[in-house]
Amino acid sequence: MDLTSIIIIVVILFVFVLPAFFTVKQQSAAIIERFGQFVAIRQSGLHFKIPIIDKIVGRVNLKVQQLDVMIETKTKDDVFVKLRVSVQYKVMTESIYNAFYKLQSHQEQITSYVFDVVRAEVPKMKLDDVFEKKNSIAVAVKAELNDAMLDYGYDIIKTLVTDIDPDPEVKRAMNRINAAQREEVAAKHEGESERIRIVAKANAEAESKRLQGQGIADQRREIAQGLVDSVEVLNTVGINSQEASALIVVTQHYDTLQAVGEETNSNLILMPNSPQAASERLNTMTTSFIASNQIGEEMRKANMAKKEKPKSRRSRGHGNSEENE
Repeated sequence: MDLTSIIIIVVILFVFVLPAFFTVKQQSAAIIERFGQFVAIRQSGLHFKIPIIDKIVGRVNLKVQQLDVMIETKTKDDVFVKLRVSVQYKVMTESIYNAFYKLQSHQEQITSYVFDVVRAEVPKMKLDDVFEKKNSIAVAVKAELNDAMLDYGYDIIKTLVTDIDPDPEVKRAMNRINAAQREEVAAKHEGESERIRIVAKANAEAESKRLQGQGIADQRREIAQGLVDSVEVLNTVGINSQEASALIVVTQHYDTLQAVGEETNSNLILMPNSPQAASERLNTMTTSFIASNQIGEEMRKANMAKKEKPKSRRSRGHGNSEENE
């Protein structure tokens, strides 16, 4: 066999034999036509076709695909908003023929239906409702697409409203409203905290004053009891109550002077503060005690006289009855 024959055989192999074999990847399908007429659908694996006569006119992706659609529309409260709707779909294995031959561009078809549904649903809602009810928008889009695309061999797996973007001016206004509401709540909490602090402080001060008053009362009670004990002790050595009280006053006066003198930074001044003043204070208190005792004695005598008058009347009544007998 000469070289020319070998070359001819190699050319025939490249032109006729090798192109007759082809492979199809996993999760895809190949459409075979013969002279422009559909012949077969070949799925994953190694396949054979008649060279020159049969032709692969297209391949169909059987994987789950996603199409993102951006839509601008107006809400019920006249706010323009942009929505991104993500549509997840795939070609059904049993409907590869319809998916390939019935639609020129399935993405344009899906986009048209998404636009139609979103622009029919969103204008019925206010802006806040669009955020709250985005799932209902996605459900409406999915239902419409399923009804429309099923005949073309496409299965709509899921639709998602992945982004809602109002006009920048509207977003700034919404942020200001949200900030104002949060400041109002914060002010209410701060006011309540301040009220609690004021009430707690008032209760603490009231309790402090009550305890302080109780302490002062107990202190004065003990002082009074001490004075009573001192007077009783002085009475036992022959000093009467007036003299004992005066002596106690003078003693407390000089004790106070001594306590004041021990304080280097004290600014307390006793007016008057001379020995003559202490003597005058003693004489005044003694005179007051004597006058008080005299008044008390006169009142005691008057009370005894009132009690004796009814007895004398009853005695005179008994005397008259005896004379009559």
